[in-house]
Amino acid sequence: MPHLRIIYMGTPEFAVPPLEALVKAGFQVVAVITSPDKPSGRGLKLLPSPVKVAALAHNIPVLQPEKLKNPDFLAELQGYNANLQIVVAFRMLPELVWAMPELGTFNLHASLLPQYRGAAPINWAVMNGETETGLTTFFLQQEIDTGDLILQEKAPIYREDTAGSLYERLMHQGAELVRKTTAAIQEGEVRPVPQLTVPEDLVHKAPKIFKETCQIDLGQTAEQVFNFVRGLAPHPSAWIEINGKSYKIHQVMPVVGDKPSLEGTWESDLKTYLHLLVADGHVAVTELQAEGKKKMAIEEFLRGNKF
Repeated sequence: MPHLRIIYMGTPEFAVPPLEALVKAGFQVVAVITSPDKPSGRGLKLLPSPVKVAALAHNIPVLQPEKLKNPDFLAELQGYNANLQIVVAFRMLPELVWAMPELGTFNLHASLLPQYRGAAPINWAVMNGETETGLTTFFLQQEIDTGDLILQEKAPIYREDTAGSLYERLMHQGAELVRKTTAAIQEGEVRPVPQLTVPEDLVHKAPKIFKETCQIDLGQTAEQVFNFVRGLAPHPSAWIEINGKSYKIHQVMPVVGDKPSLEGTWESDLKTYLHLLVADGHVAVTELQAEGKKKMAIEEFLRGNKF
């Protein structure tokens, strides 16, 4: 049974509970690698990543390389003599890094691979109206999100879920899966299996989301728009342009088979409701946000704003 010396890699809040779970379980995390501090706020004060804050609270050394192929960084990494690396919500690693430890490098991914490979699996699963997703741990190899599977767990997606609420649940479920995977590796109980080969037309992808990705398509059905909006909530948020102005749409309710006969893309009594006209009816906007303004319920918004 090998004594594990672990290098942990991660940056955002999602990667904090798995690190905490490893420490609580008594595993030896010899160092943490995270992104460099970033300027934030009006004063552009340098802020550490959530993972750095957690690591320092446990007196774990923190490395913050700008470039993962930097020879000085690679030498420092090698000096920790880690035999296992764990990656949660970090950037793509070069082979020089992921192939370094003798027991390999495993990653936690927020989907049931091979489905939803990519940077935004939680968002895309909700946007596509899935009712189930999950978590996967797998050993890294050259092609992104394609390595041999270690453990998988399913997780439901409820109709009232947003990407934000699903993120919270998977974050904590993922922490336990990382702990179980690490324990299995230590006990020599891991039997990795190749990912299923799925026809290309049946594979859902989860690419990085950009502003143009978030624009609402009113040619879709009410159900599709409903899923699209909740899959981008609370951020980066779906948006639509009305009368030349951009509005973030945070929440809608679908209404099928009741499409108004009016021409155009929206209708409102300018007091209590705003409806976006879609392919098979309309969606009632219940929460939105004008540029530079705070998020508001539709009635509150219409009291102080006119289209």
